[in-house]
Amino acid sequence: MKDKGIIEKITSVAEMIFKAKNVVVFTGAGVSTESGIPDFRSPGGLWDRFDPDDFTIDKFLHSAKTRRKQWRILIAGGAFSEAMPNQAHMAVAELERIGKLRCVITQNIDNLHQKAGNKPETVYELHGNMRWLRCLSCGERIYVSDMLKTVQLQELDGFPFCPRCQGLLKPDVVFFGESLPEDTLQEATWQARNCDLMLVIGSSLVVYPAAYLPMYAKDAGAKLVIINKSETPFDSEADILIQEAAGKVMKSILESVKYQMQLKL
Repeated sequence: MKDKGIIEKITSVAEMIFKAKNVVVFTGAGVSTESGIPDFRSPGGLWDRFDPDDFTIDKFLHSAKTRRKQWRILIAGGAFSEAMPNQAHMAVAELERIGKLRCVITQNIDNLHQKAGNKPETVYELHGNMRWLRCLSCGERIYVSDMLKTVQLQELDGFPFCPRCQGLLKPDVVFFGESLPEDTLQEATWQARNCDLMLVIGSSLVVYPAAYLPMYAKDAGAKLVIINKSETPFDSEADILIQEAAGKVMKSILESVKYQMQLKL
């Protein structure tokens, strides 16, 4: 963080967080790449190696062959691996702990915000959570770690079945062709429209309807900060734009917020 312009922006963002009453963080895949989870759309990501058409809900429901293929792809792609939170996740969780963050809205399915320390009830997962499987028959949710206590992923012949009713278990994430969870989207939309500052971290803002949320915040009068290595369609709308990796930036922002809080004691 030797660039004077970046340091000034970090200080300004910290001041905005310090003064704001309702801060919402919106995160995308770029916040988790530093934890070793590849962006699905970047070179080397899941869609660079596999056909997204294999992950439609229609194929999952109607083709046992496709379900087996999906299961193998998810295992090979590391979807069930235990990644660890990075500096960005830890900074976001710490902002909540010190009372400067109301909630996190995330496009990610990796559970890393909760693992870093954000309360589960303050994390709105627009695309679901890969740590869980849901039965399509009885609605039972099974934590993947609990399932792995009795069986290894590689031993399963295709997707596993519900131990309660023997119905199909599906990763509790949004497949192509499925709508976002309505209740979660409604709650996230309300949070976006009622914040006074939104920080977008690691999202390219090209996946809809999730990408509308920062604009809902902006249209309602909130300040908008975008922290992302690449350009987004809404860069011109940002009050502050930082095109750097999320980890070091968020760590520095957190340190600056804490410093300002100490000065006010």
